[in-house]
Amino acid sequence: MAIVAQTSKLGIYGRPALAWIVALVFFFPIFWLILTSFKTDADAVKPEFLFFFTPTLDNYLNMTENYDYWRFATNSVVTSVLATGVALFVGIPAAYAMAFNPARHTKDILMWMLSTKMLPAAAVLYPMTFLAKSLGIFDTHFAVILVLTLVNLPIVVWMLFTYFKEIPKDIIEAGQMDGVNTWGEIKEILIPLAWGGIASTALLCFIFCWNEAYWTVRLTTTEAATLSKLIEGNRAPEGLFFGRLSAVSAAAVGPIVVLGWFCQKQLVQGLTFGAVK
Repeated sequence: MAIVAQTSKLGIYGRPALAWIVALVFFFPIFWLILTSFKTDADAVKPEFLFFFTPTLDNYLNMTENYDYWRFATNSVVTSVLATGVALFVGIPAAYAMAFNPARHTKDILMWMLSTKMLPAAAVLYPMTFLAKSLGIFDTHFAVILVLTLVNLPIVVWMLFTYFKEIPKDIIEAGQMDGVNTWGEIKEILIPLAWGGIASTALLCFIFCWNEAYWTVRLTTTEAATLSKLIEGNRAPEGLFFGRLSAVSAAAVGPIVVLGWFCQKQLVQGLTFGAVK
């Protein structure tokens, strides 16, 4: 009995302790990033100022006054929102067709779409850059939105396909018997029933678009440059400006962290949509 009681206590206190340890491990980089953002570039590389230093807001003031932070942030918001919207606009009908009207090679198409995520981005960097410059869309919002949509569309279709498969096909067939057309089925039946899954897909797609650095850095210079480009610009032949780099990085990840915090309930509901309760 004593062994059982000790095992029970270990389960009661051990699991929460382990959860806190894991949470702190994941949170520590963000904490260190924010801490460093209040140091000068000189103090950020000195061991004696590791934890104890004189805080300063110069990095944030410099970011907003000299680096035009708000223009980069606006570009990030515009490209992420529009790319997510286009991906959903294309992905919802595609997933609907594959879920409720599967063809012989539907699974092969899904696997092919997923396999494109395994393609190294560097392998198609030159063709994409050449095409963008040839078509006159280099450093434009259109080019960034197009690339972000194509990059995230396989994940969007796969997630939506999984959610839609959990919806009984009888409901769709009942709508067809009532004379509802395809667009009506998607708008009036499918979207309301799978709203949690669609919302979580949109949230994840937005996060992926916001965090995308490879393409946004290489397909832009100034006009359509996002926060990733601003972060990449905080380096010089002399090295990295850790204080300013940390401030810009904190300002870049801050909005998406806050969004994820407030939308965590919807995200969890969407990710568990259709699961066995």
